[in-house]
Amino acid sequence: MKVKYLNLRKMSLEYFIAKRIHFQQGRKNVSRPAVRIAIIGMALGLAVMLISVAVITGFKTEIRNKTIGFGGHIQITNFDNNQTFEMSPIRMEQALIDRILALDGVRHAQKFITKPGIIKTENEFQGVILKGVDEDFDWNFFESNLIEGSILDTDSDSLANNVILSTHLANLLELQLGDSFITYFIQENVLARRFTITGLYSTNFIEFDRIFLLTDIRHLRRLNNWSEEEFSGLEILLYDFSRLDALGNEVHLLTANRFNEDGETYFVRTIKQLHPQIFAWLDLLDMNVWVILGLMLAVAGFIMISGLLILILERANMIGVLKSLGTTNWSVRKIFLYHSFFLILKGMIWGNAIGLTICALQYFFGIIPLDPESYYTDTVPIYFNWLFIILLNVGTLVASFLMMIGPSFLITKISPVEIIRYE
Repeated sequence: MKVKYLNLRKMSLEYFIAKRIHFQQGRKNVSRPAVRIAIIGMALGLAVMLISVAVITGFKTEIRNKTIGFGGHIQITNFDNNQTFEMSPIRMEQALIDRILALDGVRHAQKFITKPGIIKTENEFQGVILKGVDEDFDWNFFESNLIEGSILDTDSDSLANNVILSTHLANLLELQLGDSFITYFIQENVLARRFTITGLYSTNFIEFDRIFLLTDIRHLRRLNNWSEEEFSGLEILLYDFSRLDALGNEVHLLTANRFNEDGETYFVRTIKQLHPQIFAWLDLLDMNVWVILGLMLAVAGFIMISGLLILILERANMIGVLKSLGTTNWSVRKIFLYHSFFLILKGMIWGNAIGLTICALQYFFGIIPLDPESYYTDTVPIYFNWLFIILLNVGTLVASFLMMIGPSFLITKISPVEIIRYE
């Protein structure tokens, strides 16, 4: 008996009563349907919020990574660049490249040359951009999206007329792996080169898939009559996208007011500045997330408020008895706030189970498909950002609990005299 007495002293009276009310068994309460609806509303609201955050962040991450895969995080080009893919060449001392690589957060740097061309087959023709890469090119992005064949071998001393292109472009031109085609380059004298397809990739980012081919950088140097030291630009890859703007400024400071041996200056742009329309569109998605979170939290909160009001009205007799025994309004309110806390937790547990299960099924099995020409991905993308998920749960718990404080004021209006007289 002494042990039980000590346990009751450690447990607050309000928490003890709320726990008995919530976990009591075998009694049919009038409020039970309302309580179940409140739990279901909280569960569905949280599940929708989790799915929305996972889908939106997944979509933004997918599109952002594909854009970076084609252009790097930061590009350094000639300041006289005319905003086309027919760029003026630059030269860059290896010492300057090493200083850029030494910056904290920079992962890799690679030279490239781009040149517009026209592919002509027997039945079709298509304007394209050839991107020349060298032995230092980071192939991780294209290897992860390679469908057939292999990546380019740019380490070989012999120069092969090989290219890799997208399956989308191959289908447009009715080409297959191993086929050859002629590409025409419009300059002072029209030049033609025959290339052989050694690899097919697919990113489902149609805006880039339909124009970009990758080939050995030496081909484009010969077409442009450039020296071995000349190239269109330098792509810089970072470890962390969140540091893009800061590192972009650091690279700019390293290259600003510097002239190469030809007297030309450097032009530094981040991937956001290169493709502002894409990243502006992605930023708009954040507004959709906040709208969905606000609506779902409001719906779940109002359902919980309705459940709490029904609980208070059902327990009006108990409230009157407790007040007649000298219990303060705040103590009685705490009983129902604890009860609401139990209901919110139960709804959140079910909400997490439903939301994370649906996200996991989509992540591993790609159940819901999308049209890649409209959405740039063939399935609904899912990204598990556990920090966002934890913050969403904590925010939902705090916001829902705070919403319960207002309705609990109804308890102060219940008079024990009126309840006893009514009884």
